[in-house]
Amino acid sequence: MAYVRRKVRGARVSIWLTGRAKGRRRGYAPAVGEADGLDLGKIVEATVRLLDGEGLGRLSMRRLAAELGVTAMSVYWYVDTKDELLELALDHAYAELDLPAEDDGDWVAQLRRLAHEHRRILVAHPWVSRLAGEYLNVGPRAVACVAAAQRAMRRAGLPEEALTGGLSLLFPFSYGFGGAGGRLAELCRAAGVTEDECYGEFVRTLREHPEYVQPPAAAAPVQAVGPPAAVAPIPAVLPAGHEQRDRDFNFALECVLAGMAAMRDRVAEQVRPTITPA
Repeated sequence: MAYVRRKVRGARVSIWLTGRAKGRRRGYAPAVGEADGLDLGKIVEATVRLLDGEGLGRLSMRRLAAELGVTAMSVYWYVDTKDELLELALDHAYAELDLPAEDDGDWVAQLRRLAHEHRRILVAHPWVSRLAGEYLNVGPRAVACVAAAQRAMRRAGLPEEALTGGLSLLFPFSYGFGGAGGRLAELCRAAGVTEDECYGEFVRTLREHPEYVQPPAAAAPVQAVGPPAAVAPIPAVLPAGHEQRDRDFNFALECVLAGMAAMRDRVAEQVRPTITPA
């Protein structure tokens, strides 16, 4: 049991649960002159710039210190570990969300806006989706986003016990679209091509190799549900990559919101009291 307690105490704990998120000073100080104008906010902003420009894999405390013009020890005066810094950068990205006001439109419009905003920051900052899947994302800006969604769902009439289910539908949905879009943007930048150029090459490849989307004649027969050409058609004209992804996201989001409304009505029917004649 003592071994287990030591392991738990030694595990990494979220900076938001330790009280160090405001930049706790350590027992040593930066070199003379290095602390001038340096604070935790500037460190986090520089971290976000590096993550956007160079990616998550190239970030180091030494690289960050060089960007700030200080020594790495000066950065460690404000945070204990790189993990803490990444948690702060993650929540800083959520500050870019344009959250709906409590009285700004109906609940559908509010949730639609939140989903679009969530997807937007995931595409703009590809590293966010990776960190959100690794760290306990409970910073104040992320919590404000969740609270805005809960307000909208309460306005929709969802009971309290259904709110976590609603959140588990809305944000993982936008996370999936946004995370994939951000990763694609990152890969295209690294390859020196635009996303539409990449998409066009994908379409050309499918047209040159129809066996990728349609099984060859020698394959084991399957029960067809229509003409062979209808199994996996490749349209003669396809919209550009951005346009197609936006269209897919908008359609899928409306399905999510319609499904939430339908479940709200179903739950209301289940809890409605039955009045029997006297």
